[in-house]
Amino acid sequence: MHSMIVQTEGIRSTAPVRWQSYNGFCAVHWEAHGEVGARGYYRSPDPRLMLFFNDVSEQIVLSENVAEPVARWRPMMRALFVPAGLPMWTEFRNTHVFSHLDLHLSRDWLLERLSPMVGAAAAEEALRSPVEVQDVGALAVIAATLAEEIDSPTRGRHFAESLAVTLVAGLIEPPSEAPERAKAQGGLTPSQMRRLRQRVTEHKGRLTNAELSQVVGLSEGWFCHAFKKSTGKTPLQWQQEMRIAMVKECLLCSDVTLAEIALRHDFSDQGHLTRVFRRYEGTTPSAWRREARTR
Repeated sequence: MHSMIVQTEGIRSTAPVRWQSYNGFCAVHWEAHGEVGARGYYRSPDPRLMLFFNDVSEQIVLSENVAEPVARWRPMMRALFVPAGLPMWTEFRNTHVFSHLDLHLSRDWLLERLSPMVGAAAAEEALRSPVEVQDVGALAVIAATLAEEIDSPTRGRHFAESLAVTLVAGLIEPPSEAPERAKAQGGLTPSQMRRLRQRVTEHKGRLTNAELSQVVGLSEGWFCHAFKKSTGKTPLQWQQEMRIAMVKECLLCSDVTLAEIALRHDFSDQGHLTRVFRRYEGTTPSAWRREARTR
């Protein structure tokens, strides 16, 4: 089975969960009900593919940054490819019954199968690139066929494995297309944003605009323009929200003291962390942790 971290509130299964473990991936077929305000947190060390069998874009919103106001979270699309390690927070705007296929994939297994199709470098880049698609087209038929195999296997395991590879290949975005589209729109590419997130996550302290621009190979002036175009925020605002998101993940998933969390995330002390956290969340880290743990 997979090793994903899952924490939910207000979401319940409406049928027994069906799953099968294959060579290179685990496939899960979920049917569930979410209440208004239901929330979920998900993070997996492996790449994931999700495909909903009904439209959830008006019922569920998601974000990789829990510090971002929920009003700015984006609608959940019908199909998603989630790279390894990328966190996801979700919230239900309306009560909804849904069904989806969830594939937990081995990165090495995927690379072995995708590289002959698109090339090793392109496959590596594709597995680092999140994808969200509303118009799933024929992918829905492939996913439904795989779900049937999970529920009642009728063919050999190689059949299910070939369906999984087809789903991934049909969903991932050719790396050569994404940069061109982002360039035409005047923003940063997904690859550049991933490099920035990784640099901020690994670095202790605030990075200057000049340092961030070097990460993506742009002049400082053009970087600031492209960054605002892509995120709607200044680099300073974005870094602060990233720090708060990392603090909230630490509060939620560990028993580390507030003083240690402040030290880890470059706050001068626990009091400084509390002041900044209250400004973003309207409550203290301790109160937020208690409420989150209670839920």
